[in-house]
Amino acid sequence: MAMKITATGGGGFSGRAEHYELDTGRIEQGAALEALLRDLDFFAAAPPQPVGADIGRWAITVADGAREHTVRFAEDGSADSAPWQSLLSQLRNLA
Repeated sequence: MAMKITATGGGGFSGRAEHYELDTGRIEQGAALEALLRDLDFFAAAPPQPVGADIGRWAITVADGAREHTVRFAEDGSADSAPWQSLLSQLRNLA
């Protein structure tokens, strides 16, 4: 079964807003993206929320059948946000 992925975010000094939607069953790299989500243990992840203004914030939601989970993180350059920032970069490239 394919996963549905939605990424929404923006903010920071630029005030930009972005929104991406992907269906792993409809893209060539779908299986690799699903493997990455499993490697990140996406459905169990709960990154800490940083404090601060003018930091871009994101929500990535993955629906896999009856399971759905959202990870929220800030583009703050921290080690905690690095895996999610990397995932976001891949979603941007695939969208």
